[in-house]
Amino acid sequence: MTLKFAAFGLDHRHIYGMSQGMIDAGCTFAAYWTEGEPQPLAGFTKRFPDVARVTNIDEILNDETIQLVLIAAAPKDRARLSIEAMRHGKDVMLDKPGCLTPQELVDIEATIKATRRIWSINFSERFEVPAVTLCDQLLAEGRIGEVVHIMAVGPHRLNAQMRPDWFWLPSEYGGILGDIGAHQIDQFLHFSGAETAEITRSTVGNMNTPAHPKFQDFGEMNLSAGRVQGYVRLDWFTPDAAPNWGDGRVTIVGTEGYIELRKYMDIGGQAGGDHVFLVNGTECTRFDASNAGTPYFAHLRHDIENRTETACPQRHTLTVMRLAMEAQNQAIRLGTLADRH
Repeated sequence: MTLKFAAFGLDHRHIYGMSQGMIDAGCTFAAYWTEGEPQPLAGFTKRFPDVARVTNIDEILNDETIQLVLIAAAPKDRARLSIEAMRHGKDVMLDKPGCLTPQELVDIEATIKATRRIWSINFSERFEVPAVTLCDQLLAEGRIGEVVHIMAVGPHRLNAQMRPDWFWLPSEYGGILGDIGAHQIDQFLHFSGAETAEITRSTVGNMNTPAHPKFQDFGEMNLSAGRVQGYVRLDWFTPDAAPNWGDGRVTIVGTEGYIELRKYMDIGGQAGGDHVFLVNGTECTRFDASNAGTPYFAHLRHDIENRTETACPQRHTLTVMRLAMEAQNQAIRLGTLADRH
Protein backbone atom coordinates (compact mmCIF):
# COMPACT_ATOMS: atom_id res chain seq x y z
CA MET A 1 0.00 0.00 0.00
CA THR A 2 1.30 3.45 -0.92
CA LEU A 3 2.35 5.60 2.03
CA LYS A 4 0.14 8.68 2.38
CA PHE A 5 1.33 11.99 3.80
CA ALA A 6 -0.10 15.43 4.54
CA ALA A 7 1.33 18.87 5.35
CA PHE A 8 0.77 21.30 8.21
CA GLY A 9 1.73 24.90 7.49
CA LEU A 10 3.02 26.40 4.25
CA ASP A 11 4.90 29.24 5.91
CA HIS A 12 8.32 28.36 4.48
CA ARG A 13 9.24 27.51 0.90
CA HIS A 14 11.14 24.43 2.09
CA ILE A 15 7.76 22.69 1.95
CA TYR A 16 8.27 22.43 -1.83
CA GLY A 17 11.36 20.21 -1.58
CA MET A 18 9.99 18.26 1.38
CA SER A 19 6.81 17.42 -0.52
CA GLN A 20 8.48 16.63 -3.83
CA GLY A 21 11.02 14.42 -2.10
CA MET A 22 8.31 12.20 -0.61
CA ILE A 23 6.41 12.10 -3.91
CA ASP A 24 9.60 11.03 -5.70
CA ALA A 25 9.98 8.31 -3.04
CA GLY A 26 6.65 6.87 -4.23
CA CYS A 27 4.35 8.39 -1.59
CA THR A 28 0.94 10.00 -2.09
CA PHE A 29 0.31 13.61 -1.03
CA ALA A 30 -3.18 13.41 0.47
CA ALA A 31 -3.99 16.88 1.87
CA TYR A 32 -2.66 20.01 3.54
CA TRP A 33 -3.74 22.46 6.21
CA THR A 34 -2.35 25.95 6.75
CA GLU A 35 -3.42 29.08 8.56
CA GLY A 36 -4.29 32.14 6.48
CA GLU A 37 -2.63 32.84 3.14
CA PRO A 38 1.15 32.57 3.68
CA GLN A 39 3.41 33.81 0.89
CA PRO A 40 4.56 30.33 -0.29
CA LEU A 41 0.94 29.21 -0.81
CA ALA A 42 0.73 30.47 -4.40
CA GLY A 43 3.85 28.61 -5.43
CA PHE A 44 2.72 25.52 -3.58
CA THR A 45 -0.67 25.34 -5.29
CA LYS A 46 1.01 25.84 -8.67
CA ARG A 47 3.39 22.93 -8.03
CA PHE A 48 0.85 20.65 -6.38
CA PRO A 49 -2.51 21.65 -7.87
CA ASP A 50 -4.24 18.35 -7.10
CA VAL A 51 -3.59 18.32 -3.34
CA ALA A 52 -6.70 19.20 -1.35
CA ARG A 53 -6.70 21.89 1.33
CA VAL A 54 -8.64 21.08 4.50
CA THR A 55 -9.98 23.82 6.75
CA ASN A 56 -9.91 21.78 9.95
CA ILE A 57 -6.60 20.26 11.05
CA ASP A 58 -8.49 17.45 12.80
CA GLU A 59 -9.42 16.03 9.40
CA ILE A 60 -5.78 15.08 8.95
CA LEU A 61 -5.02 14.22 12.56
CA ASN A 62 -7.94 11.79 12.72
CA ASP A 63 -7.30 10.19 9.31
CA GLU A 64 -5.67 6.87 10.16
CA THR A 65 -4.60 6.30 6.55
CA ILE A 66 -2.17 9.25 6.74
CA GLN A 67 1.11 8.02 8.23
CA LEU A 68 3.38 11.04 7.82
CA VAL A 69 2.93 14.77 8.39
CA LEU A 70 5.29 17.39 6.91
CA ILE A 71 5.53 20.60 8.94
CA ALA A 72 6.73 23.94 7.56
CA ALA A 73 4.57 26.20 9.73
CA ALA A 74 6.02 29.26 11.46
CA PRO A 75 8.90 28.03 13.69
CA LYS A 76 7.11 28.97 16.91
CA ASP A 77 4.33 26.50 16.02
CA ARG A 78 6.44 23.54 14.89
CA ALA A 79 7.00 21.87 18.27
CA ARG A 80 3.31 22.07 19.18
CA LEU A 81 2.14 20.73 15.82
CA SER A 82 4.66 17.91 15.75
CA ILE A 83 3.75 16.78 19.26
CA GLU A 84 0.07 16.81 18.32
CA ALA A 85 0.77 14.80 15.18
CA MET A 86 2.84 12.19 17.04
CA ARG A 87 0.13 11.82 19.68
CA HIS A 88 -2.27 11.01 16.84
CA GLY A 89 -0.01 8.24 15.56
CA LYS A 90 1.74 10.18 12.79
CA ASP A 91 5.45 10.27 12.01
CA VAL A 92 6.77 13.77 11.38
CA MET A 93 9.21 15.49 9.03
CA LEU A 94 9.83 19.15 9.82
CA ASP A 95 11.57 22.09 8.30
CA LYS A 96 14.38 23.40 10.50
CA PRO A 97 14.44 24.61 13.21
CA GLY A 98 12.32 21.83 14.66
CA CYS A 99 11.82 23.78 17.88
CA LEU A 100 12.87 27.03 19.53
CA THR A 101 13.40 26.39 23.25
CA PRO A 102 15.07 23.73 25.42
CA GLN A 103 11.72 22.98 27.04
CA GLU A 104 10.15 22.32 23.65
CA LEU A 105 12.97 19.89 22.92
CA VAL A 106 12.36 18.12 26.24
CA ASP A 107 8.66 17.81 25.42
CA ILE A 108 9.40 16.51 21.94
CA GLU A 109 11.82 13.88 23.22
CA ALA A 110 9.28 12.75 25.82
CA THR A 111 6.63 12.46 23.12
CA ILE A 112 8.94 10.42 20.89
CA LYS A 113 9.55 7.98 23.73
CA ALA A 114 5.85 7.76 24.65
CA THR A 115 4.54 7.34 21.10
CA ARG A 116 7.53 5.66 19.38
CA ARG A 117 6.99 7.97 16.44
CA ILE A 118 9.71 9.32 14.12
CA TRP A 119 10.59 13.02 14.48
CA SER A 120 12.87 13.91 11.56
CA ILE A 121 14.14 17.35 10.55
CA ASN A 122 14.78 17.79 6.85
CA PHE A 123 18.33 19.14 6.91
CA SER A 124 17.97 20.18 3.28
CA GLU A 125 21.55 21.42 2.89
CA ARG A 126 22.54 17.75 3.27
CA PHE A 127 19.47 15.71 2.39
CA GLU A 128 18.57 17.59 -0.80
CA VAL A 129 22.13 17.95 -2.15
CA PRO A 130 23.49 15.19 -4.44
CA ALA A 131 27.02 16.51 -3.87
CA VAL A 132 26.78 15.27 -0.28
CA THR A 133 25.89 11.76 -1.49
CA LEU A 134 29.05 11.62 -3.61
CA CYS A 135 31.12 13.13 -0.81
CA ASP A 136 29.95 10.39 1.55
CA GLN A 137 31.18 7.82 -0.94
CA LEU A 138 34.60 9.47 -1.29
CA LEU A 139 35.00 9.67 2.49
CA ALA A 140 34.00 6.03 2.90
CA GLU A 141 36.68 5.09 0.36
CA GLY A 142 39.31 6.87 2.48
CA ARG A 143 40.26 9.25 -0.31
CA ILE A 144 41.38 12.02 2.10
CA GLY A 145 42.42 9.94 5.09
CA GLU A 146 41.18 10.83 8.56
CA VAL A 147 39.00 13.94 8.80
CA VAL A 148 40.55 16.68 10.96
CA HIS A 149 38.67 19.89 10.05
CA ILE A 150 35.35 20.90 8.50
CA MET A 151 34.52 24.43 7.33
CA ALA A 152 31.00 25.30 6.22
CA VAL A 153 29.63 28.60 4.91
CA GLY A 154 25.93 29.28 4.46
CA PRO A 155 25.25 32.66 2.84
CA HIS A 156 21.61 33.41 2.05
CA ARG A 157 19.74 36.05 0.05
CA LEU A 158 17.58 38.26 2.26
CA ASN A 159 14.60 38.88 -0.07
CA ALA A 160 13.23 41.24 2.59
CA GLN A 161 10.03 42.00 0.69
CA MET A 162 8.99 38.34 0.82
CA ARG A 163 9.54 37.74 4.52
CA PRO A 164 6.74 37.34 7.09
CA ASP A 165 6.81 39.31 10.34
CA TRP A 166 8.12 36.37 12.39
CA PHE A 167 11.24 36.16 10.22
CA TRP A 168 12.70 39.30 11.80
CA LEU A 169 12.37 38.22 15.46
CA PRO A 170 14.88 35.70 16.89
CA SER A 171 12.35 34.62 19.50
CA GLU A 172 10.04 33.48 16.69
CA TYR A 173 12.48 31.99 14.15
CA GLY A 174 15.32 30.75 16.37
CA GLY A 175 18.08 33.23 15.56
CA ILE A 176 20.63 32.73 12.81
CA LEU A 177 22.49 29.94 14.63
CA GLY A 178 19.37 28.19 15.90
CA ASP A 179 17.89 28.34 12.39
CA ILE A 180 20.47 28.14 9.58
CA GLY A 181 23.14 26.94 12.00
CA ALA A 182 21.25 23.66 12.46
CA HIS A 183 22.25 22.74 8.88
CA GLN A 184 25.92 23.24 9.55
CA ILE A 185 25.92 21.43 12.90
CA ASP A 186 24.18 18.51 11.20
CA GLN A 187 26.89 18.41 8.55
CA PHE A 188 29.72 18.73 11.07
CA LEU A 189 28.47 15.73 13.06
CA HIS A 190 27.73 13.75 9.92
CA PHE A 191 31.07 14.27 8.17
CA SER A 192 33.10 13.92 11.37
CA GLY A 193 31.25 10.78 12.42
CA ALA A 194 30.81 12.26 15.91
CA GLU A 195 27.75 11.68 18.08
CA THR A 196 28.01 15.13 19.62
CA ALA A 197 30.27 18.19 19.74
CA GLU A 198 31.22 21.19 21.85
CA ILE A 199 30.42 24.72 20.74
CA THR A 200 33.67 26.45 21.69
CA ARG A 201 32.72 29.92 20.43
CA SER A 202 29.75 31.54 18.70
CA THR A 203 28.71 35.03 17.60
CA VAL A 204 25.61 36.70 16.18
CA GLY A 205 25.25 40.22 14.83
CA ASN A 206 23.15 42.75 12.98
CA MET A 207 25.65 44.28 10.56
CA ASN A 208 23.48 45.73 7.82
CA THR A 209 19.74 45.40 8.53
CA PRO A 210 18.86 48.63 10.38
CA ALA A 211 15.16 48.41 9.50
CA HIS A 212 14.93 45.32 11.73
CA PRO A 213 17.23 45.97 14.68
CA LYS A 214 16.62 42.60 16.39
CA PHE A 215 17.36 40.58 13.28
CA GLN A 216 20.61 38.63 13.08
CA ASP A 217 22.12 38.86 9.60
CA PHE A 218 25.53 37.40 10.57
CA GLY A 219 26.66 34.48 12.71
CA GLU A 220 29.61 32.16 13.21
CA MET A 221 30.67 29.31 15.46
CA ASN A 222 33.54 26.99 16.22
CA LEU A 223 32.93 23.32 17.01
CA SER A 224 35.07 20.56 18.44
CA ALA A 225 34.57 16.79 18.46
CA GLY A 226 37.69 14.90 19.53
CA ARG A 227 40.35 15.39 16.86
CA VAL A 228 37.92 17.05 14.45
CA GLN A 229 37.54 20.82 14.58
CA GLY A 230 35.06 22.98 12.71
CA TYR A 231 34.21 26.53 11.70
CA VAL A 232 30.88 27.87 10.41
CA ARG A 233 29.99 31.26 8.92
CA LEU A 234 26.41 32.28 8.16
CA ASP A 235 25.00 35.47 6.70
CA TRP A 236 22.15 37.10 4.80
CA PHE A 237 24.42 39.01 2.40
CA THR A 238 24.10 37.12 -0.92
CA PRO A 239 24.41 39.84 -3.61
CA ASP A 240 21.75 40.32 -6.27
CA ALA A 241 24.05 39.25 -9.11
CA ALA A 242 24.42 35.76 -7.66
CA PRO A 243 22.47 33.21 -9.75
CA ASN A 244 20.74 31.68 -6.72
CA TRP A 245 20.08 32.21 -3.01
CA GLY A 246 23.59 31.46 -1.77
CA ASP A 247 27.06 30.10 -2.49
CA GLY A 248 26.91 27.34 0.13
CA ARG A 249 30.17 25.42 0.50
CA VAL A 250 31.72 22.78 2.72
CA THR A 251 35.45 22.02 2.88
CA ILE A 252 36.56 18.82 4.60
CA VAL A 253 40.27 18.56 5.37
CA GLY A 254 41.77 15.14 6.00
CA THR A 255 45.22 13.83 6.82
CA GLU A 256 45.78 12.88 3.16
CA GLY A 257 43.83 15.52 1.21
CA TYR A 258 40.66 17.56 1.13
CA ILE A 259 37.21 17.66 -0.44
CA GLU A 260 35.27 20.81 -1.24
CA LEU A 261 31.57 20.86 -2.01
CA ARG A 262 30.36 23.85 -4.03
CA LYS A 263 26.74 22.94 -3.67
CA TYR A 264 24.80 25.58 -5.56
CA MET A 265 27.27 27.41 -7.80
CA ASP A 266 30.91 27.47 -8.90
CA ILE A 267 31.93 31.09 -9.37
CA GLY A 268 34.00 31.48 -12.51
CA GLY A 269 33.87 27.74 -13.14
CA GLN A 270 31.34 25.23 -14.38
CA ALA A 271 27.64 26.08 -14.61
CA GLY A 272 25.03 24.57 -12.32
CA GLY A 273 25.48 23.09 -8.88
CA ASP A 274 26.67 19.94 -7.10
CA HIS A 275 30.37 20.40 -7.79
CA VAL A 276 32.71 18.19 -5.76
CA PHE A 277 36.46 18.82 -5.75
CA LEU A 278 38.91 16.20 -4.49
CA VAL A 279 42.60 16.85 -3.91
CA ASN A 280 44.96 14.23 -2.46
CA GLY A 281 48.35 12.71 -3.18
CA THR A 282 47.39 11.33 -6.58
CA GLU A 283 44.26 13.22 -7.66
CA CYS A 284 43.18 16.79 -8.27
CA THR A 285 39.70 16.29 -9.67
CA ARG A 286 36.33 17.92 -10.11
CA PHE A 287 33.26 15.65 -10.08
CA ASP A 288 29.79 16.47 -11.37
CA ALA A 289 27.62 15.03 -8.60
CA SER A 290 24.27 16.12 -10.00
CA ASN A 291 23.19 12.52 -10.61
CA ALA A 292 24.41 11.10 -7.30
CA GLY A 293 20.91 11.04 -5.82
CA THR A 294 19.32 12.14 -2.55
CA PRO A 295 18.38 8.97 -0.64
CA TYR A 296 16.98 10.60 2.52
CA PHE A 297 13.36 10.57 1.37
CA ALA A 298 13.31 6.94 0.24
CA HIS A 299 15.06 5.97 3.46
CA LEU A 300 12.48 7.88 5.51
CA ARG A 301 9.70 6.00 3.75
CA HIS A 302 11.49 2.75 4.56
CA ASP A 303 11.82 3.81 8.21
CA ILE A 304 8.12 4.64 8.50
CA GLU A 305 7.12 1.32 6.99
CA ASN A 306 9.68 -0.81 8.89
CA ARG A 307 10.31 1.23 12.11
CA THR A 308 14.03 1.58 11.37
CA GLU A 309 16.48 4.53 11.43
CA THR A 310 18.14 4.50 8.02
CA ALA A 311 17.35 8.09 7.00
CA CYS A 312 18.76 9.83 10.08
CA PRO A 313 19.20 8.49 13.62
CA GLN A 314 16.73 10.05 16.05
CA ARG A 315 19.50 10.81 18.53
CA HIS A 316 21.38 12.77 15.86
CA THR A 317 18.38 15.00 15.11
CA LEU A 318 17.81 15.78 18.79
CA THR A 319 21.52 16.48 19.34
CA VAL A 320 21.67 18.90 16.41
CA MET A 321 18.80 20.96 17.81
CA ARG A 322 20.29 20.97 21.32
CA LEU A 323 23.66 22.19 20.01
CA ALA A 324 22.04 24.80 17.74
CA MET A 325 20.19 26.30 20.70
CA GLU A 326 23.37 26.22 22.81
CA ALA A 327 25.29 28.06 20.09
CA GLN A 328 22.52 30.63 19.76
CA ASN A 329 22.07 31.21 23.49
CA GLN A 330 25.76 31.60 24.33
CA ALA A 331 26.67 33.74 21.30
CA ILE A 332 28.68 36.93 21.63
CA ARG A 333 26.70 39.85 20.19
CA LEU A 334 28.30 41.89 17.42
CA GLY A 335 27.38 44.95 15.35
CA THR A 336 24.36 46.90 16.52
CA LEU A 337 23.29 43.94 18.68
CA ALA A 338 26.27 44.61 20.95
CA ASP A 339 24.55 47.82 22.05
CA ARG A 340 21.22 46.15 22.83
CA HIS A 341 20.23 44.46 26.08
